[in-house]
Amino acid sequence: MDTHSRPSALSRRRMLAVTLGGAATVALPAPAWAATGQRPGAALPPTLTGHDINVAKQVSAERALAHLKVLSIGIGPRIGGTRSERVAAGYLAGVLDKLGYDVELQPFPVADKFLAQLSSPRGLPNDLNWQCGASPHAALDTKVRGDVIDAKLGGEADYPADVKGKILLIDYVADTRETVVNLAVARKAAAVIFLPADLVEPRRASAFSPQLPGLATTPAPIPVVGVAQAQKHRLRALLTRKLTLTLSTVAHRGLTSNNVIANQPRRSSTGPVVMVSAHYDTVIGAPGANDDGSGTVLCLELARVLRKLPTNAQVRFALWGSEEQGLIGSRYYVAQLPQAERDRILAVYQNDMVATSWDPATRYWLLSFDGLANRATDEVAAAAARLGYQPRISPVTLRGSSDHQSFQEVGIAAANFSWRGEESPALLEPPYHSPEDTIAKNISLERLQVSLELIGSAAYATAR
Repeated sequence: MDTHSRPSALSRRRMLAVTLGGAATVALPAPAWAATGQRPGAALPPTLTGHDINVAKQVSAERALAHLKVLSIGIGPRIGGTRSERVAAGYLAGVLDKLGYDVELQPFPVADKFLAQLSSPRGLPNDLNWQCGASPHAALDTKVRGDVIDAKLGGEADYPADVKGKILLIDYVADTRETVVNLAVARKAAAVIFLPADLVEPRRASAFSPQLPGLATTPAPIPVVGVAQAQKHRLRALLTRKLTLTLSTVAHRGLTSNNVIANQPRRSSTGPVVMVSAHYDTVIGAPGANDDGSGTVLCLELARVLRKLPTNAQVRFALWGSEEQGLIGSRYYVAQLPQAERDRILAVYQNDMVATSWDPATRYWLLSFDGLANRATDEVAAAAARLGYQPRISPVTLRGSSDHQSFQEVGIAAANFSWRGEESPALLEPPYHSPEDTIAKNISLERLQVSLELIGSAAYATAR
């Protein structure tokens, strides 16, 4: 593996120190059932095989949580191709390397990113992340500070005549975006913070990098940023007293993202392969505790458990970079695989959002890009039956939008597994893609433990 891409021991220690300190207030109830006992929410007692028991006795959501604290608290948002994603890749590679896997960082190019950060001399509420998106058509690599005014729609009558040096909150409307920015510039405002329209619950708008195509050739001389719905409401609530913000923007250009691929050592280069995967990047402003820190740490914990269990197939773990930009990492990986290598893969178990604490997310979904059953869905359904969870498992349901799609597009058996609302796989928790996707607000160790048992039992059954 490329050891130069891993954090130094010192930086890793600092990361863990920040994580443990920041996580001191996070107290999640631990799963408490015997390996052979009935699981909470299971309709039936388990009928486990000895192999299932080997997995169930060893997997630990609490152990996985330690890695999740590093990712979502110690590192935070992991934007494809930026330093934060690079640090996360190095951490993951280091963990897998220590477990004895042959680890490869697979680099690939990704698009430029434009990010911003909000802070305040008095401090901002620390239950939210305050990263947001910066416009590529406005001032970048700059920092401003000013008092905040709610400028509503940003029209002539929406704020006082004297806004010189002020930071303006303006409701984002696509048809007027350039007009209100030009007016803010003319009035010598320090910056514009665009606020998104509220989505229909349980959806909430994500942070965004405002596009200002009318200013593409002559960018605005002040920063223009786009916050998430949760940040929007908190900022407006803070205006009951004087609010001063510091706003910084950064352009990240010439970016390289990485997949982290880990193979069991000393295995045949021609035998069958079973893959367990997740993506470790996030959207702007999201700490990504559930999406997809949960799937990532599931992979790390199963890598720990499965490394010493006897298998006929090689077990390969893959952690994808830049999924949130359009499955870029997994598509790059698949595109590099010769047909003979594709033919070796028996099944791909993709884990995306496997631990939400949102109460309505009571169904564990088997999601297939073509809507048809395959080896991956069959094995998880069979594991669910043995664990007593069959009534809580969805039928195989047509849905892409995660890295299983990259494999199914070329005929490899794959599926995505996720806790979501009972009625539809589109029914995702409110913290989805938001600054509220934190351990405290969006992680259930109980659901993570069940996910570990389901995927661990299924992957082990496939690999034996």
